[in-house]
Amino acid sequence: MFLRMADRDVIVVGGGETAAQKVRLLRKSGARITVHAPELCHELRQLVALGDVIHADGPLGVVTFEGAALVFLATGCPGIDASLHPLVRTARALVNVVDQPHLCEANTPSIVDRSPLVVAIGTEGAAPILGRQIKTRIEQILEPDLGRLVRVAGGLRPTVARLVPKEQRRAFWRWVFAGPPRHMFATGHETQAAEMIGKAIGQHGSPDGDDEGLLSVVPYTSRMADLMTLRAVQRLQEADVVIHRRGDTALLELARRDAERFEMADAMNAAKRAMFDVGEGARVVWLLPHQELAAAVNLLSCAHEVVPHVDMPSSS
Repeated sequence: MFLRMADRDVIVVGGGETAAQKVRLLRKSGARITVHAPELCHELRQLVALGDVIHADGPLGVVTFEGAALVFLATGCPGIDASLHPLVRTARALVNVVDQPHLCEANTPSIVDRSPLVVAIGTEGAAPILGRQIKTRIEQILEPDLGRLVRVAGGLRPTVARLVPKEQRRAFWRWVFAGPPRHMFATGHETQAAEMIGKAIGQHGSPDGDDEGLLSVVPYTSRMADLMTLRAVQRLQEADVVIHRRGDTALLELARRDAERFEMADAMNAAKRAMFDVGEGARVVWLLPHQELAAAVNLLSCAHEVVPHVDMPSSS
């Protein structure tokens, strides 16, 4: 969950390096940050001098935390932090107790920041090092300037909603973020990319015919989600419609949340449904057991692809 923290009060208890780490994270949120501590480290003193952080000292009680949107207990002493936890709970503020996951209602994730695109990786405090390793991998995947493209797209959404027909908008945005505009932004040709996007909006859709329907037949030999190929996962993430069997629950977790889902055990009706939706311009995924693939494909009279599957090793 992402919460808007701008102009809301956040309290950090502690004045050392541990507290400074939390303040670094919070400064990007626009929150009003108050640091409670008798003494502050050099970094926090500088932030107070700049007016970015408020410094408070004195006794801590329930009233200290009332009205706070979030509280970090980060004194560097586990015993002190744990002793302050009941006060924060009584004040009904969300609390994070550093290095004590069992006392946390809010956990701070590892973040990949391509503002306004933000990727958060959380392990509920169980494996922070793993979270940072995953963060490093995602940092390598997402180009540094991707946030600028996201900001341009955000500014254009009202125009796109007005000029691009609803049934073509998903294809349009897919073209923006997976096609030439993104590549041009990534290589420093931002002006040309913006002009290309503007021209496509004027033509009421993406220029590459990506608004046509697509049927992807995804056979499986196992309903274990981690055995799906990358291409199968990609198709499920892009699908407008998913046709499936009873018991495909784990595989459906890979699909877009807002994709339409139809449970159909009968192959003939499933094929008819798939062809109808493709004719309407939808991207359709048909999930089915591998042993039924040949018979199912023979029922199709529209263009389609069969997504490769992972063969399960035979048991010895």
